[in-house]
Amino acid sequence: MDKLAKVLGERIRTQRKICHMSQDVLALACSIDRSYMGRIERGEVNITVEKLYRIAGELACDPSCLLPQMSELQRS
Repeated sequence: MDKLAKVLGERIRTQRKICHMSQDVLALACSIDRSYMGRIERGEVNITVEKLYRIAGELACDPSCLLPQMSELQRS
């Protein structure tokens, strides 16, 4: 499900920008390598649920708000 990773990454990036947080700061706070965080935001990797919760915690949001609805993934 490449589209899932891409949409999730876009949502993480959007929330990070809303929080006025750099990618470096978010990666450091989550104990994730900065280059890996970039790959997450570009949708190049599938992350674990643990990482999703860690990222959501640092972005002060519920993990579910970062996940796309099924209907978003089914669009062409």
